Amino acid sequence: MNNLLLLVLCFVAGMLLRYFRRMPDNAPATLNSFIIHVSLPALSLLYIHRLTLSGDILLTGLMAWLVFGLSAGFFYFVGRWLKLPRATTGALILVGGLGNTSFFGLPMVEAFYGSSGLTTAIIADQLGSFFALSILGITVAGIYSSGRPTAMQIFKRIALFPPFISLAIALLLIPVEYADWFTVLLKRLGDTLAPLALLSVGLQLRLGHVSEHKRNLALGLGFKLILAPLAVLLLYVPILGAHGQAIQVTLFEAAMPPMITAAIVAAEHDLDPPLVNLMVAVGLIASFFTLTGWWWLMRGI
Repeated sequence: MNNLLLLVLCFVAGMLLRYFRRMPDNAPATLNSFIIHVSLPALSLLYIHRLTLSGDILLTGLMAWLVFGLSAGFFYFVGRWLKLPRATTGALILVGGLGNTSFFGLPMVEAFYGSSGLTTAIIADQLGSFFALSILGITVAGIYSSGRPTAMQIFKRIALFPPFISLAIALLLIPVEYADWFTVLLKRLGDTLAPLALLSVGLQLRLGHVSEHKRNLALGLGFKLILAPLAVLLLYVPILGAHGQAIQVTLFEAAMPPMITAAIVAAEHDLDPPLVNLMVAVGLIASFFTLTGWWWLMRGI
């Protein structure tokens, strides 16, 4: 409960600081840069190092790819049925198919499942969402806009991403025992993620004119917050028979609101920027309620 109160407090603080103009306009970019270059790598080095290989890891890593594939199929047909502009269809595929499994997901997992759930959450983010965004997300953005990313550009984006570098290092260091001081250092740096991430999200919140995009907004969030996690739940539990905390956290991550980075990529490719910004803002607020519902539903899995 204390962790959840911390998240809400930091989120509201970000909104108030933006409203009263107490922070510079580039504050979210600065906070996000610190998170990407320091907080996330520290968490990867700390928790991936403790990783115990099991079949659940494969299901956790595949979750984001599965959700993105479902998003691509769902919104492709919805777009044709409703005759949506290509930019809107691309925006819905990209932002509706990728969850905020790091900036928002990691603090929420820690709040609901404790630090023991962070290893699974980091796998879902690094092996799942990040790769899906870097490969599938960038590809879809190129297809639905005028740009076409090259294979070398995609490779560079993956290879030079700081959390990915730390992930590779952490995997190599699994046989090596960390010194106590190094573990404490990583823990302190990793602890900065929750307050800074929610503060950054609050600073970036822009509700805009919801009524102008209410149909497409409802479609995007209805899929991301309800239909996608339901599909993963039905596949993983009744069909594959998976259970345990790792699967609970995986399903919890599948229910995360739209990814902020995916919205940035969509906006950079001119894929309906007003819609993607609304999906991030409204989805974040709605997810405080939907995630609580999913957590309650999955307690017995």
